Amino acid sequence: MKLVTFSCRGRHSIGKIDGAWVIDLPATDPAFPLTMREFLAMPSLMARAQTLRASHASCYALAEVRLEAPVPNPGKYLAIGMNYHAHAEEARRAGVAVPDTQVWFNKQVSCVNGPYDPVHMPRVSDKLDYEAELGVVIGRRCRHVPPERAHEVIAGYLVCNDVSVRDWQKRSATMTLGKSFNTTGPVGPWIVTRDEVPDAQDLRVRLWVNGELRQDINTREMIHHIKDQIAYLSTVMTLEPGDLIATGTPAGVGVAMDPPRFLSIGDVVRVDIDGIGHIQNAVIAEPESPSFID
Repeated sequence: MKLVTFSCRGRHSIGKIDGAWVIDLPATDPAFPLTMREFLAMPSLMARAQTLRASHASCYALAEVRLEAPVPNPGKYLAIGMNYHAHAEEARRAGVAVPDTQVWFNKQVSCVNGPYDPVHMPRVSDKLDYEAELGVVIGRRCRHVPPERAHEVIAGYLVCNDVSVRDWQKRSATMTLGKSFNTTGPVGPWIVTRDEVPDAQDLRVRLWVNGELRQDINTREMIHHIKDQIAYLSTVMTLEPGDLIATGTPAGVGVAMDPPRFLSIGDVVRVDIDGIGHIQNAVIAEPESPSFID
């Protein structure tokens, strides 16, 4: 099942893809909430959504809707660094110490962006880079999850681009500043529920810039597999429905090239994961807007 957050004709809602149609879940059945986080927190509704078909539901043509980030407001967006051997090696060659434990950082949730929405080139930097990643969406509130039961807390998977502002990334030991600029968290285009992904550790992940293939990996090459990531994180904190986990990027990032090849205004970045889908985002100048305080 593919689950989406969408807008169409002035309506903002959550839905399920059925062929060329998007079923508006709460318009079809008022038992469904209006937000994805609420829906994921109510597992009894998952089975009900599975049974719905466009022929007997309130729906829109998929071509007509605007797909938004499937979870627009996750409680947490956590990402692991240097989780593929080749990427760790290119980081080592660049003088970055590679630890022997899992390395985690936050992407502040205000960075979350739609699957086809533009990414802003910050006013304060031209060191914009890309990182293709498989994303995991948590579906159950959990703590101290054993690796062998980690699959039970996964709602599904999506495509992520952990867009990074490399000079600002260096300004904090946690990397969070350079990972959290507005619009630098495009995700989507939908959540593919875990029952439709036979093996998340056997998926091809690719990224193109303007049609040039830059990254290409299979998730089987992760250093720390998804089950171990969930076990590690849940040792520290409670994971909650709608939390996002980015599971690491392969080699081929722009900063590691010689010379570095950062993104420019006008570039188009596409990330494709077999069995999940693709996202595509153009780089534009950060819009000129007045400073404000709410």
